[in-house]
Amino acid sequence: MKLFECQSCGQLLYFENTVCVRCGHALGYLAGQAQLSALEPSGDGRFQALGDTDHLYRACANAEHGACNWMVPAESDEAYCRACRLNRTVPNLSHPERLELWRPLEAAKRRLIYSLLRLGLPVQSKEDDPDTGLAFDFLSAEDSEEPVMTGHADGVITIDLAEADPVARERMRTDMTESYRTLLGHFRHEIGHYYWALLVAPSGWLEPYRQLFGDDREDYAEALKRHYETGPSPDWRNSYISAYAASHSWEDFAESWAHYLHIVDTLETAQSFGLTIRSRAGTDPILSMEIEFDPYRVADFDMLVEAWVPLTAAVNSLNASMGQPDLYPFVLASDVIGKLRFIHNLVRGDAPIG
Repeated sequence: MKLFECQSCGQLLYFENTVCVRCGHALGYLAGQAQLSALEPSGDGRFQALGDTDHLYRACANAEHGACNWMVPAESDEAYCRACRLNRTVPNLSHPERLELWRPLEAAKRRLIYSLLRLGLPVQSKEDDPDTGLAFDFLSAEDSEEPVMTGHADGVITIDLAEADPVARERMRTDMTESYRTLLGHFRHEIGHYYWALLVAPSGWLEPYRQLFGDDREDYAEALKRHYETGPSPDWRNSYISAYAASHSWEDFAESWAHYLHIVDTLETAQSFGLTIRSRAGTDPILSMEIEFDPYRVADFDMLVEAWVPLTAAVNSLNASMGQPDLYPFVLASDVIGKLRFIHNLVRGDAPIG
């Protein structure tokens, strides 16, 4: 995620900001320009965006719930922004506790959509494209007669509202022996399933995919049953980014896809802050890095890895100094790097490898 700057006073801004603390301007995100903009009222609920003086905008309807800071072109008939139009189901917002849990889900989803748009990936709602479009169901067990399970099916991503409860999420992380479990991680993982069906399954990428990730035709239910009963092989780290990735080729792809988004977005944040790594101990050049490229646009995948390894070594050491566990509890084995390279080429629309 990049940093932003108030067009009125130059104050540093962050993606979720809604007001500039220096000059008091209201702020709104313009998805078409990938720009957080200061806003000037223009009457009738419309705003002049200082980041795009050629057009007028309206706030997304979800702004009234404190759940969105994205803007809608004033001439549009839509009430919701590009991100919120993807919602098919939201929890009962008349319950204050549901509203409080839904807001962080929306924040994580907007970060996801930011990344997808930056990568130039297709982002169409099911309302616009019923066959291959995308939709989100945010469900609460209290409002549903059926058990609520986070997952993906036919372009619909379901997120259990309980995932937004830090205590419940940590309990689930511990129960499932996961080293990492976050709201943003869920979104990035589940969208991986969606893009597998959209970009891999019907294309020339399918056979190269099977060479790297395994046979997607393996019985999925049986594979998950086996995973939860016996777990992965002891040497899973040599080939997979996580233990869950070893359960089935679909999960391997989704975990790898999520990881690719972790890498490019975190590197963009580091680049925006001007972070460089120059280790003052040891002689290994792998402990040095400077990001002089746009991680979302770079063609050479190796440049991502060469920046990522020293950055994660540094942040893990910083966490240890604060008595915290590793911020990045993963190992990029050579097989994993090959899978990430596949996703990089897929996202860029390069010719299939194989």
